[in-house]
Amino acid sequence: MPNRPIDKVIQGLNILIVDGNSYMRKVTRMMLMNLGAKSVIEAADGISALETIRTFDPDVMLLDWDMPVLNGMEVMRIVRSPGVFPNPNLPIIMLTSRGQRSSVVEAMQAGAHEFLVKPTSTKALRDRLTSIVAHPRPMVQVGDAYVPQPRNVLPGLEVEPAA
Repeated sequence: MPNRPIDKVIQGLNILIVDGNSYMRKVTRMMLMNLGAKSVIEAADGISALETIRTFDPDVMLLDWDMPVLNGMEVMRIVRSPGVFPNPNLPIIMLTSRGQRSSVVEAMQAGAHEFLVKPTSTKALRDRLTSIVAHPRPMVQVGDAYVPQPRNVLPGLEVEPAA
C-alpha cells in the first residue's frame, strides 16, 4: 500500500475498539496497526467503552453491536447525547456481524458514521477511516436523533446544524 497523506493522518488517530470478543479486538487491532495506527485502545463492553471515551478521548470508535452489559446501540445513544455526554461528536464506525439492511439503517439513524460487516478487510477499514478523516460530516439534529449530516440530503429534508 503506497504511503499517502491520509495514511499519516490515520497514523495519528487515537482509536478505540469496542468488542466483547477478545479475538475480534485482536484482529481489528492488527488491521489498524497494519494501517500504521499507533494509538489503539480496547474495551470489552459498553460500560468500559463509555469510561474509556471519557478518559482516553479517542478520535474514532469502532463499535460492535452485540456486547455484554450495554450493547453497541445503547452505547451509541448515550454517546450521542449533547450536553450530557462529553464527546457526542465522536466518529463511530459500527463493526458488527449484523449485515441486514435494517441493521445498517438502524445504526445510521442512531448516529453511526460508517458501517462495516464482520469479517472485514484492512482495505475496507482503511476506506471507512479515510471517509471519516477526509470527508468529515458535521453532526446535526434530525428529529430526536443527533447524527452525522446525511450524505445525500433530499430536497425538502430540513436538518438543523448542531450548536
